[in-house]
Amino acid sequence: MVVHRLGMDTSGLIIMAKSKHAVRELNGVFRERKVDRRYEALVAGHVEKDAGVINLPVMRDYRCPPFVRISTDDHQWALVDLRAEDVGKKILEGPKDSITKYEVVSREFLGGQPVTRVTLTSITGRYHQINVHLAAFGHPIIGDTVYGINGEALSNGGLTNAELNELIPNPSRADDETQILLNELVLAKELPPCIHAKYIKFKHPVTKKEYEFKTKSPF
Repeated sequence: MVVHRLGMDTSGLIIMAKSKHAVRELNGVFRERKVDRRYEALVAGHVEKDAGVINLPVMRDYRCPPFVRISTDDHQWALVDLRAEDVGKKILEGPKDSITKYEVVSREFLGGQPVTRVTLTSITGRYHQINVHLAAFGHPIIGDTVYGINGEALSNGGLTNAELNELIPNPSRADDETQILLNELVLAKELPPCIHAKYIKFKHPVTKKEYEFKTKSPF
């Protein structure tokens, strides 16, 4: 039985349990955030800082369900006149605190376009958190057809240019042309989005033994 989930089209490590008791106990480990999970991704553009934290609350997107967007006071007020029976309870949930840590592994080029290989840690583990955070940061995951440019969800995590400059200013954002060319390259090669769950570490709740697993990314 699967204990946790991976994000959209994410490859890599996942934990499965052999008994109901193990599932219950491991679920508790995840709820208490006692699991160290790291991802590797290729993102558009060259990230300026070698490491940093993206700390932006997320909410369900009432304009493009079932996706998420960065939450702001204005978008929370937009929910006031909506009814659960019309849009569903999840749409009306309050904003969720969301924190993603990133660390630059290398700055590279793909098809002549700038890309950055990063290690990502989802501190809070929200639904689609990493994807929407990187999109708002200005360095969406290459091949992300939902939160990337011209994706199914709103671009830039649903933020306007003014909101971006206020909430997450970043002069090194990948421009539209770079993002489009990178996505076209990935589509031409029929590659999945470039994000991989490469590392996981946790203490087994029954045996109390610590486990650590690693796997290389396919890109």
